[in-house]
Amino acid sequence: MSDPRDPAAQPERTRFAWRRTTLAFAVVVVLEIRRVVVEGGSVGGYAGLSLALCTWLVFLAAGQRRIDQLAAAAPAAMAPGLALGAGLCVVASAMSAGALLL
Repeated sequence: MSDPRDPAAQPERTRFAWRRTTLAFAVVVVLEIRRVVVEGGSVGGYAGLSLALCTWLVFLAAGQRRIDQLAAAAPAAMAPGLALGAGLCVVASAMSAGALLL
């Protein structure tokens, strides 16, 4: 008979995934800041940068909320609104990169 799955491992891996994704968003923002500062900012560049910053802050708040939920002994499933918000942040991040290229 195989050992039962460790119920604590899955929430921990999910917390790490949220942290990695938040860090990836932060790297995107830093690269966009660098591009606007080094190459001089156009209106599209500043619009993309502001969208990226707002997106990162929203994703940071959503990620922290989910990480806090995963700290419970029996974490609940992710709320549909939180999943939708995280997905919209990814789409907005892609749009900010597109605006930065203009």
